[in-house]
Amino acid sequence: MKRLSDNIEEKESLSGWRRKLHEIIFEADTKAGKFFDVALIIAIIISVIVVMLDSVSSLRAEYGRLFTSLEWFFTILFTIEYILRIICVGNPLKYITSFFGIVDLLAILPTYVGLIFPGGHYFVAIRILRVLRVFRVLKIVQYLGAANKLKMALIQSRRKIFVFLFVVFVMVIIFGSIMYV
Repeated sequence: MKRLSDNIEEKESLSGWRRKLHEIIFEADTKAGKFFDVALIIAIIISVIVVMLDSVSSLRAEYGRLFTSLEWFFTILFTIEYILRIICVGNPLKYITSFFGIVDLLAILPTYVGLIFPGGHYFVAIRILRVLRVFRVLKIVQYLGAANKLKMALIQSRRKIFVFLFVVFVMVIIFGSIMYV
């Protein structure tokens, strides 16, 4: 209940354009919000694919410039999105220190760190944190009845699932050992 009143107070404290921006970025129940979320998921998936392809040395040798250009494009895009999120919330410090605020920051930092520090390119692996943004978008699942039923079924079946995974794990070890011998 407190969270709902905090959100209402936050929205009321925002000016008109900031309120509209907040509605688009943080609320998935509007047409613009849904479009923003889908576009964000697509950008995240493409950026993660670029990171994965860039890790293959033969592809990097042939398409390195393209991968670098795409990485900068996505870094700038996610930086703009991060700044807009900070602008349109009532309490920017609360967002910056939240879990998703930190994830958003960590998703864009490695590219900038690589400019400042010569060895900064080793932090590129942190870029995979962008995938965590999908979970923020998927928070709309809580409103779907089928998702709640699935969640309850998984909770009620957790012992059976654990036993099944344990048996599979043991079989993998046994058959892996036989194949090794």
